[in-house]
Amino acid sequence: MQHIVKIIEKSWLTHDVLCLRLERPLDYSFYAGQAIEVSLENPRFQGENAPFTLTGLSSEKYLELILKVYAGHNGMTLEISKLKQGDQLMIGDAWDSYKNLGPGMFIAGGTGITPCVALLRQLNVENRVSGSKLLFANKTEKDILLFEELCQMLGQNFINILSREKKNNFLYGHINLEVLKNQISKPNQPFYICGPGNFAEQIRDQLLELGIHKDMINISY
Repeated sequence: MQHIVKIIEKSWLTHDVLCLRLERPLDYSFYAGQAIEVSLENPRFQGENAPFTLTGLSSEKYLELILKVYAGHNGMTLEISKLKQGDQLMIGDAWDSYKNLGPGMFIAGGTGITPCVALLRQLNVENRVSGSKLLFANKTEKDILLFEELCQMLGQNFINILSREKKNNFLYGHINLEVLKNQISKPNQPFYICGPGNFAEQIRDQLLELGIHKDMINISY
């Protein structure tokens, strides 16, 4: 079912990542880990839909989306970034993307962190986030989303790795077998993986190589 909703708040989390809070339709239901399809009334994008994870809590009165804006692509995310408070989007009903299997290890690259944010926020309000760990890969420190919130939720279990910048208290390079081996303290726990391109598949294969059971690895439906 299609819903027309207004933008009630717009903010930039980094230089190229946007957070939108939208009107929540009456009786609109969703839970952590679900995603929606977004479309625009702009004729240039007629028939196009883009999937985004709902990052807000299901108890909130609004819907929240976090999206990376690809300025060079001249595509839908760039067009969405031009919208203002009060402008409208079309959204569909929520559908299953990531299943909440409880506390575990979250491994994300860039804006692939959005399902992790949704699940961690839900675990946090349920007082079940303890024991979870987030391994977050970015190019530079300025690319890290929601740094303060994630630090507050996870403390020392918020691990950042940067590929293009060396910083104190941050790992340097890319997530690989050695990094995973050093960071995994509990192999018998859920693993949630999301990132650009084939990030999730690569990490999944590395986890399998380390002996993690396939049923514990969650890379979306």
